[in-house]
Amino acid sequence: MVSKTPTKFSESTTPKSARRRLRKKPSPLKSLIATPSAVAASIDRSLRSCRRRLIKIFSCLGILGTPKSRKHGFRRLKTVPHDDPTPPAAPIPLPPPSCPGRKTVILDLDETLVHAKTDPPPERYDFTVHPVIDGQVLTFYVLKRPGVDELLEEAAKAFEVVVFTAGLREYASLVLDHLDPGGQIISHRLYRDSCKEMEGKFVKDLSVMGRDLDRVVIVDDNPNAYAFHPENAVPVAPFINDLGDRELRKVMKFLEVAPVFEDTRDAILHISQIVGIRNPRFELGLLHFCFMIFTD
Repeated sequence: MVSKTPTKFSESTTPKSARRRLRKKPSPLKSLIATPSAVAASIDRSLRSCRRRLIKIFSCLGILGTPKSRKHGFRRLKTVPHDDPTPPAAPIPLPPPSCPGRKTVILDLDETLVHAKTDPPPERYDFTVHPVIDGQVLTFYVLKRPGVDELLEEAAKAFEVVVFTAGLREYASLVLDHLDPGGQIISHRLYRDSCKEMEGKFVKDLSVMGRDLDRVVIVDDNPNAYAFHPENAVPVAPFINDLGDRELRKVMKFLEVAPVFEDTRDAILHISQIVGIRNPRFELGLLHFCFMIFTD
């Protein structure tokens, strides 16, 4: 199959920062006589900061709580600053959306919408494709994930649908022709040459697509793919051949809720709370997060 693939920077201790810590705390009296507007502004800033931190926490916990269908899990990439000097493989943004008011949903292909393998043929598959790669004709047996047709159809009603895959164009374009034979559902197709390669893994940089990040969501089974923008991700478990798989139902639930929110990242946080609240790893992570807040 085609291969698919953040660091915290601690502030160094300086004499200046040490002196700051030695300064006396403001007196309680001065705090009490602070203007109401200043207090309100401080509370508002704290709430906004906490909300963003929660979004990132829930995104990471969603990945941790997702069952793994592969024998070998993904190796998480180190965090790379968003202004990394290495240019993306294809920096050209997408054309303006045909429906400007719509949000954009970016779907991965392999192990998210379908699973494909080469010879020998598996017991179950829905169709075959025969791309020419490096001068050789290869046969891929493709199994569609349960609910993929319904997901694509429903997504196209309210969203701009983009498929962004780390797969080769020669292979992936043929698979997408089967999923969208009329070309009426998927607005844009992006392949491996539009990814950014980091440590041998392929990362999908959403910031170069020409879309506002508060109106974009990416659905992917590989956390490395959205390493730059975890708060924009709806993670799903990798699909291999489980015909009882229900992961795309979670995605469809998100599509029902997202239009209500101005910021898609808030919608992702909302869905994460609903889906993950009974997950033991979620609860452990939430306790750790609260401990960090109250001991900060």
